[in-house]
Amino acid sequence: MKKNLGKTDRVLRFALAFWLLGPFRPEFNTIWINWIITIIGIIALIESFIGWCWIHTAFNIKNKE
Repeated sequence: MKKNLGKTDRVLRFALAFWLLGPFRPEFNTIWINWIITIIGIIALIESFIGWCWIHTAFNIKNKE
């Protein structure tokens, strides 16, 4: 698995994950929306650490610096 995310993209994904999983995350009355937000945050956190995104691979996007 080759890395296909650049530094800026990884930092922005980490910031998004920090916001979605942190104490200031958005809360909704519907529980399944909260679960979807949590899952998106976990995926963004994992992708920021490993440097690989399946969507970039599927659409052949290369923005690694």
